[in-house]
Amino acid sequence: MPQLAATWDVIVIGGGAAGLMAALELPPELRVLLLSKESAPRSASRWAQGGIAAVTRPEDSFASHVADTLQAGAGLCDPPAVELLVREAPACVERLLQLGMDFDRHGAELSTTLEAAHSHRRVLHAQDRTGGALVDALERRVLERPGLLRLQGALALQLWMEAGRCRGLQVLHSGELRWLGARAVVLATGGGGHLFANTTNPSQASGDGIAMAWRAGATIRDLEFVQFHPTALMLPGAPHFLISEAVRGEGARLLDAAGRSPVSQLNGGDLAARDAVSRALVQCMREQQQAHLWLDLRPVGRDRLERQFPTILGRCRELGLDPTGAPIPVAPAAHYWMGGVRTDQQAATTVPGLYAVGEVASTGVHGANRLASNSLMECLVYARQLRHIQLPAWDAAEAGLASGRSAPARPLTGARPGSPEGLQASIEQLRQLCWQVAGVERRATDLRHGLRDCRRQRLELEQQALLQQTARQSPGEVHTLDAALSTWLRQAHALNQRLLVSELLLEAALFRQESRGGHYRLDAPAAQPFWRRHTVQRQDQGIGTEPVAGAGAEAGPL
Repeated sequence: MPQLAATWDVIVIGGGAAGLMAALELPPELRVLLLSKESAPRSASRWAQGGIAAVTRPEDSFASHVADTLQAGAGLCDPPAVELLVREAPACVERLLQLGMDFDRHGAELSTTLEAAHSHRRVLHAQDRTGGALVDALERRVLERPGLLRLQGALALQLWMEAGRCRGLQVLHSGELRWLGARAVVLATGGGGHLFANTTNPSQASGDGIAMAWRAGATIRDLEFVQFHPTALMLPGAPHFLISEAVRGEGARLLDAAGRSPVSQLNGGDLAARDAVSRALVQCMREQQQAHLWLDLRPVGRDRLERQFPTILGRCRELGLDPTGAPIPVAPAAHYWMGGVRTDQQAATTVPGLYAVGEVASTGVHGANRLASNSLMECLVYARQLRHIQLPAWDAAEAGLASGRSAPARPLTGARPGSPEGLQASIEQLRQLCWQVAGVERRATDLRHGLRDCRRQRLELEQQALLQQTARQSPGEVHTLDAALSTWLRQAHALNQRLLVSELLLEAALFRQESRGGHYRLDAPAAQPFWRRHTVQRQDQGIGTEPVAGAGAEAGPL
């Protein structure tokens, strides 16, 4: 890893919108390292189609945006967090415009659209590739930031903890395994949607930031709440490409095999909350023994489809579908994780020196069910809070790294206990298990068996000598790995992290014996007042609950 400094003021892990915005908003005098485990930019942010929610129209109001968010969150939103999001959102829009974000316009005004459970047209967009346009704009500016180094293809393995404080991390890059010191680490690693076989997320959305934080002693919150998007494209052998909710906001309609609406009984119909729509579709698919249902885009009109949704039309046409001529096959898929690493309004976790922004964080904004298009805005608002970060002085251990006092590099050796292909097969089996056990509908018996299997597999894998050597590496040590060993370690680490996060997910879903928001238990289908509390998990304390912050009667339904 030539010419890479051993210490930084701040290390940001993740190259999506949250990580890029965090890197831009950190005080300009700080030296920042921006790590991403992918060599090419493939963040989930790029896949976001719908838009960014903010009050920008005179007929809209902060009170309305707050109320819509609390209603969608099913009683588990923290009102102070929601207030921060809504009130900071317009300033965030202005900041994005300064950074070169090219939102769609209607004349001189910013164009807005309507998405599910919003009471006003407040969703800003850039056609149907808002996330891609956002990341492009942020990337252009982050490369201009003084004192910043962007390092791609670098895998963060574990956080460096000393005296209860995060002081850096262990990284694998270009065949070298070493430690990097930092006065603060920011997790911007995204969610865990790829834990599920059916998902709209890219493969790196595996929850590894949650695993690192949990192992470091941070509080993890509300992992049972996964949002399943109702309309992912469902073609055999094709990726589960997201069909944006915005098309239903413009008039597209869901249909069953007989051409009837599967959501007519819902309050809001096609634009009801995502969890309700997803459950209605799964129930209809089960009753009709169908692998998918249909989405008819034709009511939107050909001209508007071509103008507003070119990415969706292009992807469908690549797969041999013509949405302007016939309905397309869709079904629910894992899309967004409301839970994550618990943070405060300054994006700080419960571990000193460790921060989290974006989908990896649980800020209290989303509650049990995210309001559409609040997530991109949340990651931007809370990343901007890092402009107020207060960092401690360097300590002796970090100063030692900075001065170059490290042991000579030596090879990490040992026989690989299996092939990378075998590890990948285990990952795919785990994804199937999560979808079957913790998908749209859940029950205690399945969750208990899945939890037992995940825990057994993880404990067996962690006995592998190479993983143990890696875990025991001391700060200051440097190891080299040949290409085959490096590939195996990456895959084994990925499986280990996925097993841990799946275990935490299943434990939380088994623990919450009710249905609320994105968590639906067939064996406990009603919400219960005494469960109006956050689920919290810590390595040293197991699983428990904590109250909703600042919650009163206005915090939403049961």
